[in-house]
Amino acid sequence: MRELPDDELVWQFPHSLAFLGPWQFYHGYCVLVSRAHHTELSQLDERERSAFLAEMCLLARAIEDCFRPHKLNHELLGNLVPHLHWHIFPRSQNDPESLKPVWLALDRADRDEAEKRRLTTGPLDRLTTTTRLRQRLLELAAHIP
Repeated sequence: MRELPDDELVWQFPHSLAFLGPWQFYHGYCVLVSRAHHTELSQLDERERSAFLAEMCLLARAIEDCFRPHKLNHELLGNLVPHLHWHIFPRSQNDPESLKPVWLALDRADRDEAEKRRLTTGPLDRLTTTTRLRQRLLELAAHIP
């Protein structure tokens, strides 16, 4: 695997890789990419699927612990990239579009540079965000049998 910037790769799990997503208005937003090359969750055998889902839950727990979102949106889509990956979007209480899907704002960002800047800017720089997530994942991993 190519060398990734410190502010991009969050964690390497046995069955997946966690990356810090670009849309840090949703502070802590991550993408969890399966190491297995499948397009659907149903294509994984039971053991792989359980492990992948457990890793997604562990990453979600780290995001919750670090950034205390009001709600997490977990999305497994694959319409654009047909490879198993979870989008984990932390949603804040102050989100002006809390009742709308994140994808509507992201679609606007494709056409509006100011919206793109707003959605890519988080309260902390990317490296600090990534470092916090790594530290919490390290703590959580220490308690897994």
